[in-house]
Amino acid sequence: MIELHYWPTPNGHKITLFLEEAGLDYNVTPVDIGKGDQFKPEFLAISPNNKMPAIVDRDPADGGAPISVFESGAILLYLANKTGRFFADDLRGKIEINQWLHWQMAGLGPMTGQYGHFHVYAPESIPYAKERYAREVQRLLGVLDRRLAGREFIAGDGYSIVDMACHPWINAYDKAPLDMTPFPQVQRWHAAIAARPAVQRAYALGAKVNPNAGKPLGEEERRLLFGQGAK
Repeated sequence: MIELHYWPTPNGHKITLFLEEAGLDYNVTPVDIGKGDQFKPEFLAISPNNKMPAIVDRDPADGGAPISVFESGAILLYLANKTGRFFADDLRGKIEINQWLHWQMAGLGPMTGQYGHFHVYAPESIPYAKERYAREVQRLLGVLDRRLAGREFIAGDGYSIVDMACHPWINAYDKAPLDMTPFPQVQRWHAAIAARPAVQRAYALGAKVNPNAGKPLGEEERRLLFGQGAK
């Protein structure tokens, strides 16, 4: 049994995509990041960076004590290795998946997140920041579009954890939609994955866990999400 500590954000969706695709038994412990659940001691014990998602595998492959994993990319790799699915068997295939997973973790996710912050959540409009992150997201989408030319999926012909990692971060902000016209390969790939039954189940779970998604943030939610320092 996988214990998933989750809130329906793009990073949270990555893990429900895998769990639904793989048909693994899991239960969800909501981590309401707008109420500060990510700072509770019991959550910090498994996710010291006070970010979700995190998992606890109650039945690890070595038969030992439960294993906890934080960081969405690390969780995807852990689950792929645990199940032998949505990864690769050969050296070159593993390299392809690993480098594009790192591309998502270091680039597509953080830059799209900053785009969303300055276009949706920032208390004041900062034109330089809005333009800077819009351009970077467009650059990354261009990289992905060229990568997908002639390929069904990012790492080739096989659906993998890279597709699961990237999919939730494409045009992720309804209140700040991007013009996707310049990226036809991304649109084609994104629509094909969205049509998968497991993907639809994963996204539907998000609406059940947080039916208030999309509503304006209150001041306390803003403080918890964006006002944390070293302490």
